Amino acid sequence: MKIELKMFKETIQFIQKSFNSQEYIPLHAPVFFGNEKKYLIECIDSTFVSSVGKFVDRFEQMVAEYTGAKYAIAVVNGTAALEIALKLVDVDEKSEVITQPLSFIATCNAISYCGATPIFVDVDRDTMGLSPTSLLTFLSEQTEQKQGRCYNKETGKRIAAVVPMHTFGHPCRIVEIASICRRYNIALVEDAAESLGSYYKGEHTGTVGDIAAFSFNGNKTITTGGGGMIITDDEALAKRAKHITTTAKVPHPYEFVHDEVGYNYRLPNINAALGCAQMESLAIILKNKRELAIQYAEFFVNQSIDFVQEKPDTHANFWFNAVILKDKQERDAFLQATNEAGVMTRPIWQLMTKLDMFKSCQKGDLNNAYWLEERVVNIPSGVRL
Repeated sequence: MKIELKMFKETIQFIQKSFNSQEYIPLHAPVFFGNEKKYLIECIDSTFVSSVGKFVDRFEQMVAEYTGAKYAIAVVNGTAALEIALKLVDVDEKSEVITQPLSFIATCNAISYCGATPIFVDVDRDTMGLSPTSLLTFLSEQTEQKQGRCYNKETGKRIAAVVPMHTFGHPCRIVEIASICRRYNIALVEDAAESLGSYYKGEHTGTVGDIAAFSFNGNKTITTGGGGMIITDDEALAKRAKHITTTAKVPHPYEFVHDEVGYNYRLPNINAALGCAQMESLAIILKNKRELAIQYAEFFVNQSIDFVQEKPDTHANFWFNAVILKDKQERDAFLQATNEAGVMTRPIWQLMTKLDMFKSCQKGDLNNAYWLEERVVNIPSGVRL
């Protein structure tokens, strides 16, 4: 126990030194050192502060160009982006969606908003993202093909999509997952909420699957306050995404005609103004966060604590840095020591399969997810000014 306390104290001191602060150090905080105020004032002066305006169009263009996607559609938050992405690939109340149990609740909420039921397969221990091996095992043992579609042999329902999540900005093995989805005729929807600036085998996260969702919440790498983005290379999906997120209104100079049930999900221009300024600073933000991750890696190599680093073939944005403790007892002691010292840390999310809403959902062997849940802790990961 004395060894642990000494190690925790050294960790706290290192983090305080890294952030040049003896005061409270948050897990992550937004930074505004560019044109944020200038663009916000310009937006206000234009009076176009709602869902129409030049900043919305520019923000979409900037994200599309940065990720390499052909199309980007800005919406009010990451959960809405994922919900619409799922609807666009025909996820509905008669279908099921395979995802990972180790994720933020928004992933499963979006599936539930579509009326679909999640199925949980394990993650890889190194990436903390959906495991291609576990996915292939489940599909080969539990599904069958009917008329070019994949069906669950146990429930009889169509498996409409697979939703992997790039945990903390570390890309999962998305290329391998995409190959499996094509083989089984299942849509691939990437939950890229945390991974703007992350790449797998040279491809930006979100561009490998059929469609993807990003988040620009206040704690993300860049922020629009709230906000999300749908990206895709499919023109038909992109047009429909923009249409149904704009209340499915048929374009007309003055008539209000809506051709289906739509959603009032478009990102307001005033939020997009913030996003444009943040995108201009993205390279600086990512450089700063990578430097911090390198310092963490160098520090923890001399501690008996594993720091989560980039994996082969990946380039991570290091949105949230993470360490892996030896067991749950050490994890809890670490959480208590750091938070009592004013250094914010938090455990990884409770597994979705433990939540009342999803306890009864079908699942595979989740050994890796359980192992990680007991050990992973996020440590301060913000930009140091």
